Amino acid sequence: MDIKKINAGGQQIAYRESSGTGPAVMLIHGNSASSLTFEAQLTGEFGQKYRVVAMDLPGHGESDRAADPASTYHMPGYAAVVADVAKQLGLETAVFVGWSLGGHIVLEAAPSLLPNAAGFVIFGTPPLAFPPDMEHSFLPNPAMGAAFAEELTEEQMAGFAAACLAPDCTLDLTPFVADIARTDGRARATMAASIAPDGYTDEVVIVGNLKRPLAVLHGEKEQLVSEPYISALDMPTLWRGAVQIVEGSGHTPQAEAPEQFNALLSAFIDEVNA
Repeated sequence: MDIKKINAGGQQIAYRESSGTGPAVMLIHGNSASSLTFEAQLTGEFGQKYRVVAMDLPGHGESDRAADPASTYHMPGYAAVVADVAKQLGLETAVFVGWSLGGHIVLEAAPSLLPNAAGFVIFGTPPLAFPPDMEHSFLPNPAMGAAFAEELTEEQMAGFAAACLAPDCTLDLTPFVADIARTDGRARATMAASIAPDGYTDEVVIVGNLKRPLAVLHGEKEQLVSEPYISALDMPTLWRGAVQIVEGSGHTPQAEAPEQFNALLSAFIDEVNA
């Protein structure tokens, strides 16, 4: 699939687009990943049915590294780029889907994407208040430290990649590690420093006041994020009234259980576009 680029936020942003012409879907990847993580959504029947666009965040994948990390590598900075890309590509009425950090970015961007956005989907993303309840929103895992470190050893990268999958997952870690290795390390470090007063919008307030449908998916064998924490939040527009569990998968259900993931995402897209 060809890589396309546009200028957004003062840098070249890479994106991939499926062949489908149906309802639009914009996919936002997680920390130290890229649009490649959505290969199973961009191709096959799903990509042929919907207009699926997956972008590389600044400093990730094929996108440029930020010229000014302090103004880009945090939730508001990423959210501004996402909103800009969506506007330029005519995706204002899309369903916006965010994985892990991408889910936090989608929530941050939600006020600027409304009222046009058809709906929102987050997975691997515990909505955070301020101050964030890290003890209960995330599971204790030594790999979490790598998510916010500027420099990583090969061992740390492999550990981080493995933690993003179910413990018994047999997927090859090579592409996950390659994405981590090419990510601008300043993106991780700057994000860590931005978790401070006024560093991001209270996401618990966002999901509590959202006026569009919100689907929350969660891997059954997730190693990083707490499902009980998410399920206890007040989310009035929560799709089907509950967090949807993707059986057998960990933090990365789009790659670990693509058929089940795509079926849930397709059902949500069709419902909000009915």
